[in-house]
Amino acid sequence: METIYALATARGRAGVAIIRISGPAAHASGEAMAGELPRHGRGLRRLRDAQGDLLDEALVLTFDERRSFTGEAVVELHLHGSKAVISAVLDRLGDLPDLRPAEAGEFTRRALENGRLDLSQVEGLADLIDAETEAQRRQAMRTMSGALGQRAEVWKRDLLRAMALLEAVIDFADEDVPVDVTPEVEMLLDRSADAMRREMDGVAAAERIRDGFEVAIIGAPNMGKSTLLNHLAGRDAAIISDVPGTTRDVIEVRMDLRGLPVTLLDTAGLRESVDQVEAIGIGRARERAAAADIRLHLVSPEDFDTALAGPDDLVRVARSDLHDADPRGISGLTGQGVPDLLDELADRLEARSASAGVAIRERHRVALREGLAYIARCRELLPSGGIAHDLAAEELRLAVRALDSLVGRVDVEHVLGEIFSSFCIGK
Repeated sequence: METIYALATARGRAGVAIIRISGPAAHASGEAMAGELPRHGRGLRRLRDAQGDLLDEALVLTFDERRSFTGEAVVELHLHGSKAVISAVLDRLGDLPDLRPAEAGEFTRRALENGRLDLSQVEGLADLIDAETEAQRRQAMRTMSGALGQRAEVWKRDLLRAMALLEAVIDFADEDVPVDVTPEVEMLLDRSADAMRREMDGVAAAERIRDGFEVAIIGAPNMGKSTLLNHLAGRDAAIISDVPGTTRDVIEVRMDLRGLPVTLLDTAGLRESVDQVEAIGIGRARERAAAADIRLHLVSPEDFDTALAGPDDLVRVARSDLHDADPRGISGLTGQGVPDLLDELADRLEARSASAGVAIRERHRVALREGLAYIARCRELLPSGGIAHDLAAEELRLAVRALDSLVGRVDVEHVLGEIFSSFCIGK
């Protein structure tokens, strides 16, 4: 196993920078620079180059295999965070034998290979690094803590118990079995399937928390859509003009709404247009609005009751500052109605988020769906008895395999490259 090293903190000027070394030569490499190292602890050391010149005074931390993030011997150098110091220490490490720079996500990959993390925890860690809002942080922490793996172990335990009962019947097929195991097997299967189905149904909500909800602001030209977007963004994200057709493409603004990530979409004014470029913008507006989680319709007072809004849409009288402060209205110019709008949007999105569990990715949904399909086939075979119990037990083995894929015990090589490509070099 090669020993790897990398800067574990962001590049650039900072108060402290951390360089991590992991692998069998980690301690020897650290001692080549700092002399005798503290064993399984920390100590202040002077780092020197090959000629003995001082590079920096650093706090050095050492970890043995049982206590490190990667499951290998690890040395961390906590340096003064100047670019010159970082460059000099990395150059020194590059000159030492048996070391090489780490690849993206390689420290975390070694943690996976050494059993320090399961695959779902690695995915949670990737989400935690990318988290921008409180809801994203909480969701990532649940996954990184191993919650999905823990639940999968409970489901797996029930399925293995059901399999053992069926195999006991098979082993004693020629004898009188004193107890009918079918009721207990059915109970175990139903209990696991119900819990797995709830997790699978929550994946869509979890993905929206991770990727963000979309709210499209739509309406005819000159309804104050761009003014409202700019008010919500707190900056001039969109050009404002009384000329119809000014907005010709979808403008996106990211915001944090009660900890939920939300992307607001300012769309082209909806009307029939002979201008080819504007018509393209209107077409894109309709497509993005249709795909959004919620649409906010800005309409004139006379069109309020006839607005073609769906059940998840919101309708407001546009530019209410021009309509005697209509109580149904909203104004990006004065801010009237904006707090109530944000509260209603947050309430609706929180309701949608409530179903999210610890299965948070499409890969998780597919594995759960496959496991449920195997359980369903086992359930169908149970009443037949006899040789059908052999087939039912095999279906349960396949269901257990599907659960093992959730945490990376089987069939995961094809997803590792995609997962680790999102990590920085030092993680």
